Amino acid sequence: MPCTQPSPNYTSPSESRGYLLAHTNGGLNQMRAGICDMVAIAHIINATLVVPKLDKKSYWQDSSNFSDVFDEDHFINALANDVKVIKKLPNEIGSSMKAVKYFKSWSGMDYYQEEIASMWADYKVIRAAKTDSRLANNNLPPDIQKLRCRACYEALRFAPQIEAMGKLLVDRMRSNGPYISLHLRYEKDMLAFSGCTHDLSPAEANELKTIRDANDNWKVKDIDPMEQRSKGFCPLTPKEAAIFLCALGYPSNTPIYIAAGEIYGGDSHMGVLQSRYPMLMHKENLASSEELEPFTNHLSQLAALDYIVSVESDVFIPTYSGNMARAVEGHRRFLGHRRTISPDRKALVRLFDKIEQGKLKEGKYLSDHVIESHRNRQGSPRKRKGPISGTKGTDRFRSEEAFYVNPLPDCLCQGGSRNLNSSIIIS
Repeated sequence: MPCTQPSPNYTSPSESRGYLLAHTNGGLNQMRAGICDMVAIAHIINATLVVPKLDKKSYWQDSSNFSDVFDEDHFINALANDVKVIKKLPNEIGSSMKAVKYFKSWSGMDYYQEEIASMWADYKVIRAAKTDSRLANNNLPPDIQKLRCRACYEALRFAPQIEAMGKLLVDRMRSNGPYISLHLRYEKDMLAFSGCTHDLSPAEANELKTIRDANDNWKVKDIDPMEQRSKGFCPLTPKEAAIFLCALGYPSNTPIYIAAGEIYGGDSHMGVLQSRYPMLMHKENLASSEELEPFTNHLSQLAALDYIVSVESDVFIPTYSGNMARAVEGHRRFLGHRRTISPDRKALVRLFDKIEQGKLKEGKYLSDHVIESHRNRQGSPRKRKGPISGTKGTDRFRSEEAFYVNPLPDCLCQGGSRNLNSSIIIS
């Protein structure tokens, strides 16, 4: 159960030494994690946090401001005992008093208390040029970890209009009974980035390669699609997702919410999934165009709606372990380890290939195998995974399970006599 209250030794912010500006980077969920890290860093270095600026230049090209996506006043008030937060920098602050700093990735207390805090001697404003992964996942004081959770799961609430629409979508899904949220990451940007082309036409594969080659931020240009897929680095295709759901035992009348943007290839790739699960829902057929109009052309706001419906779902199944999948999994863990089934893509690819080759048929054998191999991949309580053995330096930190994917043990405590080890595929 959540346990985020600070210890008796926790101190509220004293007089601020300066201002921390944060320019977030990435999509919605990358920005969310970065904002929460900046809250903790502001507390560590005794800074006043200026409401962060959202990324408007990334692939998504979203013009939304902080107050368009998040409840700004709630954010400020909820953190009053942790960090002083203001909406904008005072006018009297001159440009000569500002410093732009790229904070070192995955840094601990010493780095911020010594190297960053020492900058107050020369500057009144420190601007964090990037916010993603600037704070270590592990080995931080318990009160700092709990502050990150208070920021992420209590203070960083979506704007009222997003919360209201999200609740409406959840209610409409629930009217059909318990539902699955399927994060179907089969979108043009993800396929281009990952270099995954299985089941695509040559023209589609060439289009994705052109997009990848044109994006200067995507450093890896030449990718072997077959190797990517064999290693489990590709999102499940809609057809593979359908086979996976059937193997888990979900009946054809299961309501499924598609948490995604525009599926690449549209109906040409969604046919098998749609035929096996006719009750496929998404924002556009749950709400009218008039209801969705305020959020159109704002991908961060549309992603926020998917986030809400996914967090509240009875089962969440991500087809790829990207930022959205990790953020939703962590939030669901925080709320009591709601069922999140993470496909073992590397193992599943071998099964899918055998089916395509006629060496394996769908049925009881496949179902038993898939259910058994995913019995311990459903989001049941476990401590956050540390670094992979043998890794060093930056790779060591990169290999750790991210704090916002699994906030246990820092922000969760065992409650009552509840059986925390239970793990069932279908109720």
